[in-house]
Amino acid sequence: MTITKEKLHQHIDEFPDEISIDEVIERLIMIEKLEIRKKESENNETISEEELKKEMEKWFKQNG
Repeated sequence: MTITKEKLHQHIDEFPDEISIDEVIERLIMIEKLEIRKKESENNETISEEELKKEMEKWFKQNG
């Protein structure tokens, strides 16, 4: 996954004035995840809420 400098600048501008490197990394990972999910949504690569509920029920049954 890649992101444009412009998009990255927009996000960085929202960071606090002082921030730890660990927090920067966490925020960058979150930005990446959000961008991926946004593209999936735009490409109709998502599942319905009902499908999600069924998947979660299966998972909980398998993982007790």
